[in-house]
Amino acid sequence: MTPAIIFTFLGFALLRMPLAFALGLASLVGLYVGGMDLSVLPQRMMHSVNSFPLMAIPLFMLAGELMVAAGILQRLVDFANSLIGRVHGGLAHVAIVAGMVLAAVSGAAVASASALGSSLVPSMRQQYGTGYSSAVVASAANLGAIIPPSNAMIVYALMAGSSVSVGGLFMAGVVPGIILALGFMGLASFIAMRRRYPLGAEGVIGLKHVLVQTWRALPILLMPIVVVGGIVGGAFTPTEGAAIAVVYALFIGFFVTRQLRISDLPKAMFNAAVTAAMVGALIAFASTMTFAFTLDLIPMQLTNWLKDFTQDPLVFLLLVMALLIGVGMFIESNAAYIMLVPLLAPIALAYGIDPLLFGFLFVMNLVVGMMTPPVGVLLFVMCGISKISLNELMRSAWPFIAFQYAVLIACIAFPGIVTWLPRALGY
Repeated sequence: MTPAIIFTFLGFALLRMPLAFALGLASLVGLYVGGMDLSVLPQRMMHSVNSFPLMAIPLFMLAGELMVAAGILQRLVDFANSLIGRVHGGLAHVAIVAGMVLAAVSGAAVASASALGSSLVPSMRQQYGTGYSSAVVASAANLGAIIPPSNAMIVYALMAGSSVSVGGLFMAGVVPGIILALGFMGLASFIAMRRRYPLGAEGVIGLKHVLVQTWRALPILLMPIVVVGGIVGGAFTPTEGAAIAVVYALFIGFFVTRQLRISDLPKAMFNAAVTAAMVGALIAFASTMTFAFTLDLIPMQLTNWLKDFTQDPLVFLLLVMALLIGVGMFIESNAAYIMLVPLLAPIALAYGIDPLLFGFLFVMNLVVGMMTPPVGVLLFVMCGISKISLNELMRSAWPFIAFQYAVLIACIAFPGIVTWLPRALGY
């Protein structure tokens, strides 16, 4: 039964059929070939999405949509510009800092890319050209799935079961996320000096201006502290934290920026619902595939095969990372989490690998895959916004992609980068 599911899914995926439909049809074929009652499909679908933690995803998405509609991006840009705008390639630094803060608000890379790209690329392209501007924005947006809150980490924790907590994964992403942001800024500085890009801000920015912009951005900067801090501190669950984020976003929009209108709510809710429905459909259909894997004892067989191949946890980890690099190039990340986490996470535990470390490395690998062709979602988003070809974008994006893989390797070599903070907080 399982081979029928796998090959049917791959066939539909190669035909570019939407992944949710490919998963659903593959599951039906597998159940039919296996002689099982087809009523198993809707039963497993309902069971998989009837989950309280899963509600955090649409709520965080709605909070991100509301914050963007509330006009927070301009305040973030002004804040970042006051801090680091007066340097060579300053607009690139502004995009990275704004992306870092937006990541702590939206939790989604695609949402961050859409907001940053439409707002910053028009002004950046005048100084840097379209390709480099789009590459910087895509890299900044990719922080959305690393810096907490992260929808990708919620999906991973849901699929991994009780072996890892959402709060622990959130904290595992803090230090690597900061390293990535600082590295992007260092890379942007090097490129700016080498290409002699102009300063990002005109005139001298004084301390008073910095304090004013910081005060204006303070309510936005406090949001991730309140939400993520409450989740980590145990004051509320991730789902409750996501609901608080929505209320916070409404407060910011109506009473702080005063740019959010009642008429903006239907569009924000619709956009969040569409994205959440796609994730929910993937989880629902993929649950049947996971059920089939379990019935056929695939995880146990794969574990035995891998242990026959190698007893070394590091070799296993490197094999998985190599696999995920290939998977990230061809399969949408949510589908990869849903199909592979139930298979690989238990095996990692059997090898004695720290579940927080494995979970973070798994997520980060697929996050980088969002910027690798031929199926890099962020690349297509930025190509659509900037109206450039994929080849032109990739010529400027490859240094940022290489740096992300370098950080991934550093996290494998020095696990403390990932595990120190969550262990210090008791995870």
